[in-house]
Amino acid sequence: MFQGYAVDTVFGQSTLYKWRSKYGGMEVYDARRFKELEEENLRLKQMYADLSLKNRLQEEIIKKL
Repeated sequence: MFQGYAVDTVFGQSTLYKWRSKYGGMEVYDARRFKELEEENLRLKQMYADLSLKNRLQEEIIKKL
């Protein structure tokens, strides 16, 4: 079923299998929510990295004073 579909679209077969393993069995709403949560998690990780770097720089400045 999916082999013909994968050939007829821009998706490769391996991409389709990865997608099925990640989102298989989910409803459309669940898959969208999962993607939103992944994006939010990425944003939060970036915020943490930025704040951590800022904190380290502030600590180095304080040590030099």
